Amino acid sequence: MKSFKVAVLAGDGIGPEVMTEALRVLETVGKKFALNFAFTEKRVGGAAIDADGKALPDDTLQACREADAILFGSVGGPKWESLPPNEQPERAALLPLRKHFGLFANLRPAVCFAELTHASPVRTDIVAGGFDVLCVRELTGGLYFGQPKFTREENGDTVVVDTMVYKKSEIERIAHVAFRAAQGRRKKLTSIDKANVLENGVLWRKTVTAIAKQYPGVELSHLYVDNAAMQLIKNPKAFDVVLAENLFGDILSDEMAMIAGSLGMLPSASLGVKETPLGRFGMYEPSGGTAPDIAGKGIANPIAQILSAAMMLRHSFGENDAASAIDAAVRNVIAAGYRTGDIFTEGTKRVNTREMGDAILGALG
Repeated sequence: MKSFKVAVLAGDGIGPEVMTEALRVLETVGKKFALNFAFTEKRVGGAAIDADGKALPDDTLQACREADAILFGSVGGPKWESLPPNEQPERAALLPLRKHFGLFANLRPAVCFAELTHASPVRTDIVAGGFDVLCVRELTGGLYFGQPKFTREENGDTVVVDTMVYKKSEIERIAHVAFRAAQGRRKKLTSIDKANVLENGVLWRKTVTAIAKQYPGVELSHLYVDNAAMQLIKNPKAFDVVLAENLFGDILSDEMAMIAGSLGMLPSASLGVKETPLGRFGMYEPSGGTAPDIAGKGIANPIAQILSAAMMLRHSFGENDAASAIDAAVRNVIAAGYRTGDIFTEGTKRVNTREMGDAILGALG
């Protein structure tokens, strides 16, 4: 039996509720595929601020260091929005984790199931049959991390500076991740930049074009970010893998999630520089937030958290069969008509968080 250590950071809002279902699914799939999981549960985000005085306590970070991967919930909420920006859960927990573990590659699938196209705000004829797009976002460079970064007074006026910085090596690193992902999919890669006005964009486009020569089987195209935002709405099925720097990827992946219909369905993986014999160290989390309006009601959709666990099995542990079993179970449950409130429509079976988890466990066999 293979054993894996997982740091479990459920976080705030609906995080603990959906995390419970993901852990149940992992335990079940573990029995089926002879996998043992040692879960170490720690506080993070607002819950950690309340209990420990900061969003990322030292013992939480240490548990992550000792783990083979991190399964993350979600952090933040109105309760902590009055704190100074650097102390708020998102900035004081997520960004330090990304930086500490070198989590440079964010993989965010935007999958619209054929049965759930009604939930998409895009016209039915555009999303008919569903679609599957993967956004590969560079996660540790660009405006979010570039220096200098400051706010100060100059001649009686307030001046703020954020600096967008990229090294060629950082672009090469994320480009390889995207091309390899495209090789395993429909072999189409769309690289996003703003080369018409940004020096970063010029280097980005030049570097990605050079890397493409190593992947002759993948069709490469380039779009300016503003055009990409329009084309994703106009025809999402035309895209396969989308590669973008940090800020552009942040915005476009959220747009793709909305087009897909529900954040409650979409997982993500943030992969690090640390490679293992089985894959890469990573942090896995739902694409949605803490949803404080429904927290504690037991009605949140746990599928994004469950599919994030499947991504952990695939990318950090190399357990593709177990990951595929979870993916198939989710698809079968959706095909059978089970729906939490965010994806419910007349004629389907409305279930709560626990019942959706039960249905997926049943589909795992």
